[in-house]
Amino acid sequence: MTLGDVSEELNISSTQAYALVRSGELPAIQIGGRGQWRVESRILEEFIAQAYEKSAAAARDARPPEDDENAEAGDQ
Repeated sequence: MTLGDVSEELNISSTQAYALVRSGELPAIQIGGRGQWRVESRILEEFIAQAYEKSAAAARDARPPEDDENAEAGDQ
């Protein structure tokens, strides 16, 4: 897949897709004389699955916000 394909699949800009590749977060290879980036569809699927796992873990670890009544009771 080209980075254009990746950006379309993830609904992000091509600049963001390029940043993911440059940071190493999304593995890719350069092909041809112009060095165009390519990402295997299997790799992109794994990247998406890992992103779901990270999001789920972050949601589990997030503490629920205190409601106003509990905050006021603690202040007294």
